[in-house]
Amino acid sequence: MKRTVLSLFVATALAGCDQATTVQTVDWYKAHDAERTAMVFKCRNNPGESDSSPNCINAITAQNHLTVEKRGYTKHEPINVLEGGK
Repeated sequence: MKRTVLSLFVATALAGCDQATTVQTVDWYKAHDAERTAMVFKCRNNPGESDSSPNCINAITAQNHLTVEKRGYTKHEPINVLEGGK
């Protein structure tokens, strides 16, 4: 039992050592064009390996937000059908 717990602890500790890069936020990627473009390019080149990483998700989300803002779309309140469309 002790061996199993010890081996699980070591495996968990070693699994976390692989994350050397810091995770940037969506707002950070919105403010840093060059880094966002490079990260989106990297994520699109190898989607099977890196597309689900937090940095890829945040960079692509920031790119999508900026595209929507550039097109001039406005945010609307959702319509509640149960209250007669109000």
